[in-house]
Amino acid sequence: MTQSKTIYSFAHGVAEGDAKMRDLLGGKGSNLAEMTNLGIPVPPGFTISTEVCRAFNEGGRQLPAGLEAQVDESIRGLEEATSKKFGDPDHPLLVSVRSGAAVSMPGMMDTILNLGLNEEAVAGLALRSGDKRFAFDAYRRLIQMFGGVVLGIRHSLFEEALGSAKKERSVEADTDLDASALEELVATYLGIFEKESGKKFPADPRTQLLQSIQAVFRSWDNPRARVYRRLNSITGLIGTAVNVQAMVFGNLGDDSGTGVCFTRNPATGADALYGEFLVNAQGEDVVAGIRTPEPIEKLEKHFPQPRKELEGIRVSLEKHYGDMQDIEFTIEEGELFILQTRRGERTAAAALKIACDLLDAGRIDPDTAILRVPPSQLDQVLFPIFDPAEMKKARDEGRLLVRGLNAGPGAASGAMVLSAEAAVRSRERGEASILVRRETSPEDIEGMISAVGVLTATGGLTSHAAVVARGMGKCCVVGCGALQIDEEEGTVRVGETILREGDTISIDGSTGEVITGPLASKPSEVVQVLVDGTLSADESEVYRQFAKILDLADGKRRLGVRANADTPQDARTARAFGAAGIGLCRTEHMFFQEDRILAFREMILAPDEEGRKKALEKLLPAQRGDFAGIFRAMEGLPVTIRLLDPPLHEFLPHDEAALSDVAAALGVGIEEVQRKVESLKEFNPMLGHRGCRLGISFPEIYDMQARAILEAACEVAEEGIKVFPEIMIPLVGTVEELTRLRTRVEEIARITLSEEGQEFPYLIGTMIEVPRAALTADRIAEVADFFSFGTNDLTQMTFGFSR
Repeated sequence: MTQSKTIYSFAHGVAEGDAKMRDLLGGKGSNLAEMTNLGIPVPPGFTISTEVCRAFNEGGRQLPAGLEAQVDESIRGLEEATSKKFGDPDHPLLVSVRSGAAVSMPGMMDTILNLGLNEEAVAGLALRSGDKRFAFDAYRRLIQMFGGVVLGIRHSLFEEALGSAKKERSVEADTDLDASALEELVATYLGIFEKESGKKFPADPRTQLLQSIQAVFRSWDNPRARVYRRLNSITGLIGTAVNVQAMVFGNLGDDSGTGVCFTRNPATGADALYGEFLVNAQGEDVVAGIRTPEPIEKLEKHFPQPRKELEGIRVSLEKHYGDMQDIEFTIEEGELFILQTRRGERTAAAALKIACDLLDAGRIDPDTAILRVPPSQLDQVLFPIFDPAEMKKARDEGRLLVRGLNAGPGAASGAMVLSAEAAVRSRERGEASILVRRETSPEDIEGMISAVGVLTATGGLTSHAAVVARGMGKCCVVGCGALQIDEEEGTVRVGETILREGDTISIDGSTGEVITGPLASKPSEVVQVLVDGTLSADESEVYRQFAKILDLADGKRRLGVRANADTPQDARTARAFGAAGIGLCRTEHMFFQEDRILAFREMILAPDEEGRKKALEKLLPAQRGDFAGIFRAMEGLPVTIRLLDPPLHEFLPHDEAALSDVAAALGVGIEEVQRKVESLKEFNPMLGHRGCRLGISFPEIYDMQARAILEAACEVAEEGIKVFPEIMIPLVGTVEELTRLRTRVEEIARITLSEEGQEFPYLIGTMIEVPRAALTADRIAEVADFFSFGTNDLTQMTFGFSR
């Protein structure tokens, strides 16, 4: 272990750590320490550092020597801070155990609450609180959490027992079960625990704690956490910290409660407290989605003083961190406690607004504003949205299935799946799916990644489904209480409507509506402004914020980004989004258009050079028109045009009906077409007669293309538009190939420019995409004006891997 100190305490305004120690204490631990130092009411506790997690994993998954004694010492400090005693039957200290890496990772271990209870302590807690029901409710939660998290006992077994208990007593909610019912339920839970694990529930609080710490460290390397780290490119971390904190209770009656809130709206970025809470509940009830909570706007009605304090904490935390915060809080008998703060996950639209608002307020600088909007999130504001007219039509047709809470961005249609595994299978088949669950948990991470959208029956805007989906940029609707999900039957029922797994549904993350069947979408506001021109910049705040952040980034960037574009429309779109030119225009795509493919096939089937030239003359005007449109769109910017690259067989049909059509259109026998197709077949077409080798065999093809490029450039230059054509010779392997083809292009350029009376700069270069070209690049560079790199072919040929 590299650190002599491994445990850091925080209590009563004094903490041994701070926010700068995120790598060592994890995000949760460092923020608890920071808030403690700020004087915010945080329940006391201690954090076991990430160094211990590394030692645990490197040491055969055993707690390092000396750690248990340090934990015992830290518990004694916590006992002094709370005037309670761990394991005491009269006045027990109960703690929570949470994981917390330097980066928030939803795939890791669930929280364990109420640790320290046993049969004796539960009686003492009942006596001390004066509420037997509360004590047994806390105990049954501990058994379920400890069993599931530490020993892997299926969550559903406990939920089924809870459901049976409610059914026997004809009640709907957990809170309707009285003390005697919960006492019986505890006995049932203990039986499940012993049957599934083969051992009794540990009565010793110290054993509970040490086993829970080990479970946190094990969760660092579980499949869900690995998937999440891979998805989000999280590398370089050494492990997770463990946070042990004195319990405060939101389920002590109607003067207690729990909630999760954001300092701003995570969906829109609006500057106001946003979140939800539950009266008489523990924190996991909110995020687990077991009950649908109330909006934060109603907090003042139940808890006026804590609501006022929470507003002050909202302002101070956001000011201190300079960013929107995600806060967990508990109110115990009217007293407010803050259990956690962290950077709040947000949609792309919210990220843009928050960054721009904080910049305008002078609370962050331009560099920070840029970094507050990850590049991957910018894609989200380009996602299609459902067309309002189509939504109205669906409602009028009675296709509105249910309405929930709008928890994630965008809109999505797909086949309904009821398990994470089914969502993964759908993705593997290339099919879009909507993951429908009662509530999601960390076990569903891979399914959430695979699906295009998430829909849950329970939970609120701060539930697991909502928070994780927002972080992924997934469309998400939660809290649809009318959904009755039967996984065994593979059905979802809403009233009299029954849907089966595989049926298509559509969910709108901005309205919370769920529609049966597919739904047409429309472009995002940004696309409507930049590309379609159907919306003005003044009409779209999202676009203005998008443009502001990109303008700031443009002022800092050192690289230009060119687009791949093969049509004038694609070029205009690329220009609108700030492309610094076109880096690759694939000319082969131009020949597949319906009015051109026949002429190109005529060229392929021609018996001699004269026939090929005759067919190519038909294509020259179309090629020239395409290039002229691209040059106009890219006025003043460079355009790299690659001459024909694929082998000729790719342009010929292969089924008999299509072969007959080609033969009839060209007035030749089908046998002749078939012979030509057979003659052009290659064992490995990606290494065969393509690229510059094709241009050397049939120079008239490249002659026509070079002429079309230069004539188009002259036409556009005549209009007063600056053009910068760059002609790329593809798949060069030797300097001799490039020299030979460059000489022909230069001669065509000399003739064309002379005939048109024009003068403008042009470049002739190549794409380095075979190992021979890479190894002789110094010689090729003497002939080429520029290099481009074809990493696809270069990589596969260098490694010898087939596509």
